[in-house]
Amino acid sequence: MDKFSLNCIELQDYQPNRYPFLMIDHVDEVMPGKYARGYKNLTMNEWYFPVHFPGGHNMPGALQLEALAQMLTVAITTLPGLKGKVTHALQHTVRYRKEVLPGKKFEIDTEVLSWNRGICKGRGVAKVDGEIACEADMLITIPEILEQYLPKKKSPV
Repeated sequence: MDKFSLNCIELQDYQPNRYPFLMIDHVDEVMPGKYARGYKNLTMNEWYFPVHFPGGHNMPGALQLEALAQMLTVAITTLPGLKGKVTHALQHTVRYRKEVLPGKKFEIDTEVLSWNRGICKGRGVAKVDGEIACEADMLITIPEILEQYLPKKKSPV
């Protein structure tokens, strides 16, 4: 499968979140099932800057992690037959290294380490001004696929 890019409109076919919780603006390059790279432009107009640490605005850590998870989702949902599928988080381990301030470009690079039975194990790194802002090991799932492999619940008799 060939790599390609997705603009802010096209990426919404592969990422179910919408404003104000769509945390990516552009996918520079995606190789389905392998990796996705892109960014979020951070302006003072983002809803969280005026309320998160007044006087010391920065992007909340949970939203940084969400941006990484959304980019990893694009790496999976661009695989054939998965367009528009909903994903859920299973487990994330994240490390924050630098404040993410308004006026910056939040550059996101994610990699699929494994994809099996509806579970994606992946890694993401986000940079600001060429420095690592945060990094995460992530497990995400497409519940619709995973449920096919889970044991069936027994009904009470």
